Amino acid sequence: MKSLRRHTITALLAAIAASTLSLAAPVAFAQDKPKVIRISYSSSGTGGRPLTGGTSIATAHQQGVLEKEFAKDGIKIQWTFNPGAGPATNEQLANGLADFAHHGDLPIIIGRSTGLKTKILLSYTRFGPAYITGPIDSPAKSLEDLKGKRLAVFKGTASQLALGRILKKHGLTERDFKTVSMDGDTLRAAIATKDVDGGFIAPFDLEARGVGKVIYSTGPDPELTSQGVFWVSEDFEKKYPDIVQRVVTALVKVTAWSSEEKNREAQYKLWSNSGTSYYEYQKTFADVPLKWRLSPLLDEYFVENLKKSVVQAKEFRLIRRDVSLEGWLAPKYLNTALKELKLEGYWPEFNAAGKPKTTQVAQN
Repeated sequence: MKSLRRHTITALLAAIAASTLSLAAPVAFAQDKPKVIRISYSSSGTGGRPLTGGTSIATAHQQGVLEKEFAKDGIKIQWTFNPGAGPATNEQLANGLADFAHHGDLPIIIGRSTGLKTKILLSYTRFGPAYITGPIDSPAKSLEDLKGKRLAVFKGTASQLALGRILKKHGLTERDFKTVSMDGDTLRAAIATKDVDGGFIAPFDLEARGVGKVIYSTGPDPELTSQGVFWVSEDFEKKYPDIVQRVVTALVKVTAWSSEEKNREAQYKLWSNSGTSYYEYQKTFADVPLKWRLSPLLDEYFVENLKKSVVQAKEFRLIRRDVSLEGWLAPKYLNTALKELKLEGYWPEFNAAGKPKTTQVAQN
């Protein structure tokens, strides 16, 4: 009798345990995906409007690519466009408010130097020209002509590092100028009102308005160009690696569309919703094939340029600590996306000097 009672109690306890596990299982499964994916974009449109252009990530946002990818999962995509650019994105990451981000090379280096934990997933720009623009009636014809005068750049952003490279090439530093920090909207207004003598910004919209002119241009110089990255926070990557893969695959797919020369005009029109004109995108993207300019690859050029950026950031006293690339890049997601989408070899790889490793050249 006692044996039967013990058997009955044991069976009852086992049934209760199984029932408890079955009820808990859906909860555990639900935690395998986030309710929202938070993406910070280190820029904004004119006047702070919540969209921008110039990258395939901006194209993905305007086309709703990630929203469509995760709609069936009930996962919301939350975009934050930062007029405060890269420094604002670093602040969001530090406060646990960003899962992924579009970031320039200097601010992500600054973030890593202060202990922010990210994984670099792909690149989104390279070989872009840089400009110093002045008021329409400026007598300046070179950087040297601006020595001792008011020169504006958005400090803490990729523009400041690019400016440092340009000045070094000409034997100059920021200390040779009265350097002030301004965001894009403020700088355009300051050039129009002649409150600065020059600024690190594209000239074409200002020229079209009759208020600005180019003083200096780099052209697509691989030694001077900035490059941008798209990253995921280490915490998010550890929790949701499958979600990270889907984000990367979706972005690589739209980057292939963005890289097609036949889509140039459609893409410029899309980007011009940001408030920057079609004409300015047409001019600033004119000299480089889209497959070069918008390449997502973490190739030899990307890695060596990032190493150089770290060294120069310290040389220009923009960071204090050394920054290691060890464990920072996570190319497996990009490599998987390229394989799944049959895009291996679609974008040419570049060597450390910024030269194509093969003879593949996209038609402009």
